[in-house]
Amino acid sequence: MSYEVVIGLEVHTELKTESKIFCGCSTKFGSEQNTNVCPVCLGLPGVLPVLNEKVVDFAVRTGLALNCQILPFSKFDRKNYYYPDLPKNFQTSQSDLPIAVNGYLDIEVNGETKRIGITRVHMEEDAGKLVHAGTIARSDYALVDYNRTGVPLLEIVSEPDIRSAEEAKAYLEKLKAILQYIDVSDCKMEEGSLRCDANISLRPMGATQLGTKAELKNMNSFRSVQRGIEYEVERQAEVLDEGGRVIQETRSWDDGKGITISMRSKEQAHDYRFFPEPDLVPIVVDPARVEEIRTNLPELPDARKIRLVNSHGLSSYDAEVLTASRAMADYFDQVVKLGADAKAAANWLMGDLSKHLNAGETTIDECLVTPERLAGLLALLDKGTISSKIAKTVFEEMWASGKTAETIVQEKGLVQISDEGAIIAVVEAVIAASPQSVADYQAGKERAIGFLVGQVMKQTKGRANPELVNKLLRERM
Repeated sequence: MSYEVVIGLEVHTELKTESKIFCGCSTKFGSEQNTNVCPVCLGLPGVLPVLNEKVVDFAVRTGLALNCQILPFSKFDRKNYYYPDLPKNFQTSQSDLPIAVNGYLDIEVNGETKRIGITRVHMEEDAGKLVHAGTIARSDYALVDYNRTGVPLLEIVSEPDIRSAEEAKAYLEKLKAILQYIDVSDCKMEEGSLRCDANISLRPMGATQLGTKAELKNMNSFRSVQRGIEYEVERQAEVLDEGGRVIQETRSWDDGKGITISMRSKEQAHDYRFFPEPDLVPIVVDPARVEEIRTNLPELPDARKIRLVNSHGLSSYDAEVLTASRAMADYFDQVVKLGADAKAAANWLMGDLSKHLNAGETTIDECLVTPERLAGLLALLDKGTISSKIAKTVFEEMWASGKTAETIVQEKGLVQISDEGAIIAVVEAVIAASPQSVADYQAGKERAIGFLVGQVMKQTKGRANPELVNKLLRERM
């Protein structure tokens, strides 16, 4: 039987505030266990929470960037459940009146644009972190670190509009880009500041009623999300094909084994016994404040992509790659602002720079090849001071040393030879030494000249101007 895949994603993102949502404890990642804690975030008797105003601003900013309606009146609720990483035995979250509702974002998959609805964006506090001695399913014991307890979170819930693992990955990539563009989260999945749960169900093609869903957790990369969803779709299809029934449950993704594992039966929302948080007053957002935040939103990925296509003549694909992260887009804009050709800058960013970034441990913000230095390299290329081949050698040295292209070219004597008199002798020597290639060229085999150009470049150690070499070879043959 053919099935339609129905996926909804719940994304939690930690906010870039210096202090927690209801107390003054630090949100710094990597501190010694159980040191960023106080009576408030540990839920000790007699304490009262105080809302961090910046969290509300970040929530409004996120809602606006995701095309949501900002509710003028919202409130916090207590979500009651018992788990070792939750010291209060309830989580302060938002239930029936979240801060933002009814949004959307657009994704592009296989050249087609699709709109994914966003049900809600709400604020809540993070729980602690359990460290298992073994796997989640099989552990001798677990340790708990409460440093993360009370770190401010936004939960962003999509509509069940996603129809494949590929669409889910595209949605997450676009959402991550938006969150980074508006600077509310660093979105470091490896540090847990961006986490995703997927609700996955199958239904017969043409059916309108949703199937029974399984919630998939413990996916810490976009690749894990895609692999986990693909596996879960296959698992549910196999169960249904064999006449079985999919059980509503929470499952964990085991990245090493490439399988999902049953964790527990899925709780219904009413099992959490939500009720209004009595220690926090409702949140009333001033419409003037909302408009002020809207006015100060930065250029978002879709708008930036359109600008790069219209203003710089880039292809839609190139613009998509460059705007996938704000850091890359900012870098590109700065290089072009410094006078570099937009297409040349795009090629270097997507080529040599990206290759080194992907292979190394550094980020584009930290690498030694700054926008100013890349623009300097492209200026030398544009003026003909160095050849494209030499430029790649210079870039390698720039990446390793942080020196400017001009300094490296001077130190290593890499200035391109563009004087005909200095090249003619080498050209004539190569022609004399390669009679077969000359004969092939004269017989109409155009590719033969490529060999001859290569020989000249080899003898000049890559410094001869390739266009001039080509011209001189053709003239003399």
